[in-house]
Amino acid sequence: MPVLMGGDKVGGIRLESLLGKEPMSANSPALNSIIRLENVSKMYQEGSVQALNDVSLRIDEGEYVCITGPSGCGKTTLLNMMGALDLPSQGKVFFRNELLSPQTDLDRLRSREIGFVFQSFYLLPNLTAAENIQIPMMEGPWKSSERIARARQLLEDMGLGDREKHLPSQLSIGQQQRVAIARSLANHPKVLLADEPTGNLDSESGQEVISLLNRLRDQQRLTLIMITHDPILAANAPRVVRMKDGRIVQNQP
Repeated sequence: MPVLMGGDKVGGIRLESLLGKEPMSANSPALNSIIRLENVSKMYQEGSVQALNDVSLRIDEGEYVCITGPSGCGKTTLLNMMGALDLPSQGKVFFRNELLSPQTDLDRLRSREIGFVFQSFYLLPNLTAAENIQIPMMEGPWKSSERIARARQLLEDMGLGDREKHLPSQLSIGQQQRVAIARSLANHPKVLLADEPTGNLDSESGQEVISLLNRLRDQQRLTLIMITHDPILAANAPRVVRMKDGRIVQNQP
C-alpha cells in the first residue's frame, strides 16, 4: 500500500481530517480492556446448535482485530456478543469491565458506545444520505440543527459533501458503504464492529474503505473489530483471531 500524506486523497476522502497519531501497541500496559468474554457459549434451537463453544477473548481499547475463519464457524455470533446484540447461553461478557446481563440497557449501550458496519449497507431507500446518517442520533440528546451539522461534517470527511441530498439509489456501491460508515460514527462510538465491510465492493473500493477505517481508528482512537474472509486484510491486521467450529483456534498479534 502506498504511503499517504495528510493532503492526499483516497477515493475523494480528505485524509487530513482523518489522520491521527500512530496506533498504540495491542500489548501496551496503558491500554484498558474494553470488551472481555469469559468462557462464552451460545446455543440455538434449544441447545441443538452450538454457535460458540467456551470462548474467552479480551479486546483492549484502541486495538484493530480481524476475526476470520470458514463460514459457519461462529464469527458473526462472536461479533454479536461483542456488540451487545445478543447475550450468551453460558459464560460472561463484559464491556468496560461491566457485566452485560438481561438487566443491562443494551439499547443505550449500543447507541452510545458501539458503531456497526455491515456487508449489506441497510440504508433506507427513501431517505437521503444525510438523513440516513442522522438515524442513530434520533433517540439521543441531539437537536435537529446539531444532527444536520454532524451529518454534513461526516459526509465531508467521507469525501461525499456533494452527495448530501442524494438517495442511496443515486450513489455508487462504494459511496453507499461510506454513508453507512458515516452513520456508524454518528454518535461518536468508541468501538466499531465491521462484518465483511468490503464483501460487496470491488477491490479498489474495498481498499478505499479499509484505508478509511484505519485512519478513522487512528484519529478517533477507535477500537476496530472486523470480520473478513479476505486473507490479505487479515494478514495486514495487527492481531488476527481465527475460529473453527465455534472455538478460537488462533489468537495471534
